[in-house]
Amino acid sequence: MRTTIKLAARYCILMTACILTVSAARLADSTLSSDDSDFVKNAAKGNITEIDLGHLAVQKATNPEVKAFANRMIRDHSKANEELTTLATSKGLDVSKSAPLSEDISSMRLKMLSGKSFDEAYIKLMIDDHKEDVAAFQKESESAQDIDVKRFASKILPILQGHLAKIVQIQTDFNAGK
Repeated sequence: MRTTIKLAARYCILMTACILTVSAARLADSTLSSDDSDFVKNAAKGNITEIDLGHLAVQKATNPEVKAFANRMIRDHSKANEELTTLATSKGLDVSKSAPLSEDISSMRLKMLSGKSFDEAYIKLMIDDHKEDVAAFQKESESAQDIDVKRFASKILPILQGHLAKIVQIQTDFNAGK
C-alpha cells in the first residue's frame, strides 16, 4: 500500500513538472516578431490604461458627455483587451501581467483634479492618447508580419478613430460651453 502511494505521489510530481515545463516553454516561444510582440504588449497596456482612466472619469467627471465617453472607453477597451488577450495567448505571448500606463505623470495629475479642470484634462489626455493609438494601429494594420495581429489592428482601428472623433467633438462642445 505504501509503495503504491509513493509511486502515485512520484507520478503526480512528475506530471506537474512536465505540465509546468510545457507551459513555460510555450510562453517563452512566442510566434510573433519582435515588432508585432511589442505592438501587442503596448496595446494591452493601453487598453488597461483606458479602462482605469475610464473608471476614474466616471467617478470624477462633471460633464455628462465626458462621463458617457468614459463609460464607452471602459466597454470598448474591455472588449478589445479580451480579444487581444486571446490572440496573444494563441501566439504564446502572456499579456495578462501587463501593467497599466495609468501611473504616468499625466495620469497622476489627472487623479488630483476635480470638476471642470478634471474634465478638461481628461479630454486632452484622451485626444493625445487616441492620436497615438490611431497612428500605432494604422501602422500595424499595414505592416504587421502576423496575419492575426494585422486583422486585429485593422478591426480595432475604426473603433479608435471613432473614439478620437467623439472626444474631439466633446472638446468642441466643452469649449463652447455646451
